[in-house]
Parts: sequence; C-alpha cells; structure tokens
Amino acid sequence: MRRDAQARRDALLDAAMICFRQSGYGVALEDVAAAAGVGRGTLYRNFKDRMALVLAVFERELRRIGERLDPAGSLDDTIATMALDGAPTTALFNRLALDLPLDPDSRRQFEMLAERMAIMLRPIVERAHDEGRLDRSIGTRQVVLVIRMISNLLLKHQSREEKQAVLVEVLALFRHGLLPRSVA
Repeated sequence: MRRDAQARRDALLDAAMICFRQSGYGVALEDVAAAAGVGRGTLYRNFKDRMALVLAVFERELRRIGERLDPAGSLDDTIATMALDGAPTTALFNRLALDLPLDPDSRRQFEMLAERMAIMLRPIVERAHDEGRLDRSIGTRQVVLVIRMISNLLLKHQSREEKQAVLVEVLALFRHGLLPRSVA
C-alpha cells in the first residue's frame, strides 16, 4: 500500500475508534470519514461496510499490542502489558457489544481475533507451564479471559498509578490461583 493510502487508512481507523467510542456502532460513516479528513468514497474503498471497519479497528489494536509483547517476558508481564494496552480496546468493545449485529460470519471473524491473541500468547503460556508457574490445565484461552477481566477492572481507574496498583493486586491473586495445585 502506498504511504499516502496507508496514512488515509490509518486516519480512518483512528477516527473510527474515536467516533465509535463517542457515538457507538450506529455512528454515521460519513462522520467517521469527515473526522478522518477524507471523503465517503475513500472510506468505502478501504472498508466494504461498517463491520469491516469495526473489525479493522480491533485487528489493528491487536497487532499493536502484539508488537509490544516480549516473547521472552514473564507471564505476569505479558498479562500486565496486554491488560493495560488493551483496556481502551476493551472499553470500545464493551461500548459496541450491545449494538454489534453478530451474524455467523462476523462472529467467526471476532473469534479469529481471539484465536490470534491466543497464538501470540502460546509460547509464553507454554514456558510458564514448563517453569511450573502455571497449572497445565490453564491454556491460552483462559489466559485471554484473565486479560479481558483485568482490562475491564482497569477501566474503572483513571491514572496510570491507580491502574498499576490494581494490576499488582490482581496479578498476585491470579498468580496464586493459577499455580499448579502442588505448588499452591
């Protein structure tokens, strides 16, 4: 993709995130295009419909979070990074969840995003299993669920310091609860 085309696509995704947060799923796509500083035609050249735009927003955010992950990092650091970085995306998903018309194809695409997150986590989770820091019955899907739960908790706190304090407390709880039973 040419640089100028990529810049317009990025502007559309930024604008969509803001507009969806402010007005929900039903926001006029013309408003998204205007907020991005482009015409409606540019929006439709990039995204076939509203759901394609929503999915692209979440795909980009997942990619950004993945870029920040340290594959050699600890499970705690990974959960903290993903929960902190993912809190705004969680808030957006919560905002849209009631309005999203999830037909079977859309549902499958969202499930594929969750699967991509699980794939990103797999080496970290497997290492935690091997090190005895995570019960083998806890897989990547359960760790994704933990991250989503923590992200939701973080939404109630404004400052980075408050969020960090909550993270420390919740990670200690999960760390104890996720340990293999022989270690707990």
